[in-house]
Amino acid sequence: MPLPFPFPVPVLFLIAAAIGAMFTLNALRPARRFWPLVGAGFFASWLTGELAAHHLFWQALATTLFVWAGGLDGWPGWLALCVVSLSWVGLVRIVVDARKTRDVTESALREGLGAEYRRLIPEEIGAHVDEHFPLRQRLLPLPVLDGRVEVVRDIVFSRAGGVNLRLDVYRPRGNTKPRPTVLFVHGGAWVIGSKDDQGKPLAYRLAAHGWVVVSANYRLSPRFTFPDHLIDVKSAIRWIREHGAAYGADPSFLVITGGSAGGHLAALAALTPNDPQYQPGFEDVDTRVQACVPFYGVYDFTDRRGIWKGTLLRAILEKSVMKKRLDEDRAAFEAASPMSLVRQDAPPFFVVHGDRDSLVPVAEARLFVELLRKESHAPVLYAELPGAQHAFEVFPSERTGHALAAVERFLVYQWVKLQRRRDDLVERRFVDEPRQVPDDLPLAIDHHEARQVGHVVGLRRLLARVDDDGIR
Repeated sequence: MPLPFPFPVPVLFLIAAAIGAMFTLNALRPARRFWPLVGAGFFASWLTGELAAHHLFWQALATTLFVWAGGLDGWPGWLALCVVSLSWVGLVRIVVDARKTRDVTESALREGLGAEYRRLIPEEIGAHVDEHFPLRQRLLPLPVLDGRVEVVRDIVFSRAGGVNLRLDVYRPRGNTKPRPTVLFVHGGAWVIGSKDDQGKPLAYRLAAHGWVVVSANYRLSPRFTFPDHLIDVKSAIRWIREHGAAYGADPSFLVITGGSAGGHLAALAALTPNDPQYQPGFEDVDTRVQACVPFYGVYDFTDRRGIWKGTLLRAILEKSVMKKRLDEDRAAFEAASPMSLVRQDAPPFFVVHGDRDSLVPVAEARLFVELLRKESHAPVLYAELPGAQHAFEVFPSERTGHALAAVERFLVYQWVKLQRRRDDLVERRFVDEPRQVPDDLPLAIDHHEARQVGHVVGLRRLLARVDDDGIR
């Protein structure tokens, strides 16, 4: 049924098919070298890669409408049908890659924590760590909300450089007991970004499962200069130590995470515990963290292996963040590089990066993990996600669901392991003076209640059957 279009319908069909195919091709092979195309290519690749099923739907719908309107009445229409068919093949591959995330992350956990690591996770907790986003949320990926979570917004945690720095606290609704805590640091190339537009899927997921998540802002360049960003992150840690308990946080177990520039700052904070130069005015505060999970982070401001070729990273750092040239003060760039600060007593790390990241090359993460593993005595896990672009976990997508489930399993493992270590210490302390413990004491994660009767027994009882073999 021909319709009154300004161009023949087969030609319009070919144009639409070509546009859709360009989105698909860019998601499979995003621009990495020619920087004028990198920005636009990233956004197009990001949207297609995380919403591939949505793109498949609209392309199929458009094809159906064009065919109905006479799109196959000329050779351009048949060519368009071939083009769109190839595009669908590419989109299906992207969907398959996203589903591989579950196996890739599980392999990383088994390699880093031991093949039997799940045996250390109590059944009460393990029941939800594999949870995925509801189907309706994956179909309508924004916004991410969860009625089980209460959010306390815009708490001023510091004032620096004339700026009130604010944070949000995500916590289980109705919670009255201290919960393990995660600090999220947003990205944005150290010059843009906010707690208000990043980390939502992670924050809501963990808070719904019993964690407290703190998402904090920090001062941005070019108005401010490194290490102001890191000082603010440390200041957020100080706030959690000193005031977090009033909001349900357990300051004794704190994990730091973040994406991109936030991944850099999270790694840097984890590798510079209690360093007084980054804690002006609060040098005595304990800023150690129990684990670090950087997503697609920047780990080397010096680009020692020439990985950044064709990117804007060096220009951004020299002009806006460091405000000096690398060849003028290499030591300053080294001091800002997590890769240069790897240490034997680093906390456990779980590094996550996508193999199609066009803003921060995946080779950067590989090198950081290699160097950290050589030094650190703690586990260093690495998950390289097939098909994942930069900032992939902003959407509650198929890939994001599997990645965050793996991160939660890692965090729960670290938390339970720490409680077990504390339990052993308490048991040794009271070995000569045993305490009578009620038989009906809850076996869940409320170790604080257990301490009131002299033993951290809840988890001890639950974990007594766990064999240490294969668990690090």
